[in-house]
Amino acid sequence: MKQFLDKIDRRTLTDDEVKMMNAMKLAYIGDAVYEVYIRTYVMNNYRANVNNLNRKAVSFVKAGAQARIVEYLKPYLSESEWAVVMRGRNHKVTTASKNADIKDYKMATGFEALIGQLYLKGEKERLEDLIIHGIKHIDPEADDE
Repeated sequence: MKQFLDKIDRRTLTDDEVKMMNAMKLAYIGDAVYEVYIRTYVMNNYRANVNNLNRKAVSFVKAGAQARIVEYLKPYLSESEWAVVMRGRNHKVTTASKNADIKDYKMATGFEALIGQLYLKGEKERLEDLIIHGIKHIDPEADDE
């Protein structure tokens, strides 16, 4: 088991490996990574019980919020980063959230694919920079610390 965890901790993908990866796999891991960052942010910045913390976290992770974030970030993204967003957005949707507009859902999938790519390539600084900008866009009163 330790070897498995060590591989997760050290494994990064090359540009070519990311290009070959299915966009939905990138979005799959990106969703989880983004959720952890948001839950950590909410837990550290809001004094509330877990139910209220969860409600606050949902305001950042729901498809509509992610779609707004990625549109806001578009001018700050490189061409290759935007290409990953488009790969995720344009991937055929076989399921959709019952609470999300399909356009928002697809754009959120693109955002999650980008987060997944940055995570898998080990680009932590860029990943965190985009997440911080996204948090500030959704929550303008977010601390600048």
